[in-house]
Amino acid sequence: MMKKVFLAAMISVFGVSQAQTDAFTGRGDGKVQIGANFQKWGTGIQVSFDRGLGESFSFGVQGGYLLGVKEFDVLGKPDAGDRFDVKLRANAHLGDVMGLPQNFDIYPGLDLGLKNFGGHIGARFFFNKGLGVFAETQFPLARYNTEPENYEFLNNQFNVTLGVSFDISPK
Repeated sequence: MMKKVFLAAMISVFGVSQAQTDAFTGRGDGKVQIGANFQKWGTGIQVSFDRGLGESFSFGVQGGYLLGVKEFDVLGKPDAGDRFDVKLRANAHLGDVMGLPQNFDIYPGLDLGLKNFGGHIGARFFFNKGLGVFAETQFPLARYNTEPENYEFLNNQFNVTLGVSFDISPK
């Protein structure tokens, strides 16, 4: 009985290890990420797409919309422009450089959005071919409005996003 259990466990471990995908494969790599975004006074959804341009570099786009926002009586309701943001992003993928397993990647980067020029750092882990999880933090480096007021802080401050990542690479 123990031999059968051991054999089944070894086959399962081998199968899972063979099914894991690379977190970043370089040129032509494609990832879509969908996650919940958390920031002061708001939570929402964030979607991003990144495409590999080189061995350790990718370029992409990100969009986000805050669904739940803390409203203040004296300010009224935030409009769609306060809730919405779009960014172009560039990432440096450090998983191979740091000697991490192929299914794990850390990626710092820069983004240029409607609200600010900022930075981000994220990590993704893939369980199998095509499906993984990610965590990412974003922070403004230079706000376009140097003295944001009221709802202008939305999508213009430190935030955290947690979600799922999909490998859509043609490989």
